[in-house]
Amino acid sequence: MVLETSKSKSTRSTILGQLSICKQKRLSLHMAPMIDMIFLLLIFFLVAGNWRPEEDFLPFQLPVAHAQEHRVGAAEPLVIYISATAAGCQVRVGQSDAVAIDEQMSAENLGALMEKISEVMLEQKRIASDPVEIVCGGEVKWEQTAKIYNMFFGAGLSDITFRMTE
Repeated sequence: MVLETSKSKSTRSTILGQLSICKQKRLSLHMAPMIDMIFLLLIFFLVAGNWRPEEDFLPFQLPVAHAQEHRVGAAEPLVIYISATAAGCQVRVGQSDAVAIDEQMSAENLGALMEKISEVMLEQKRIASDPVEIVCGGEVKWEQTAKIYNMFFGAGLSDITFRMTE
């Protein structure tokens, strides 16, 4: 038994010695290798990163190409003459024949004027945004002029002006 007790004491002392060594040796992180890895990653991303924008890139879009007839300068205005008559007024588009419009401004007369306008615009290869100039005689009633203007505007003509006469 003496032998057993001495053996148990030596085993006990060995185990207690190892436990005391473990208590003294605390678990800790090795900071030097971790700092080295952080610096290596930082250097990698600094070298691999693209810090400048491309020099040949300009942010703009080119317009879409359309097949149109190229015009040089501004188009001459289409001149429309309105003169007073005993039955109403007479409208002449450019140098073409005149269209008579009665005082009631009937739909037939306005339709004939619209046909004449579209015919002249097709002949002269004009578009709706070309300028239109209205020349009124001194005796033309404002109501007639306003209805003719509204008809032109409703037909899509957008650049309509009045010529000033004395």
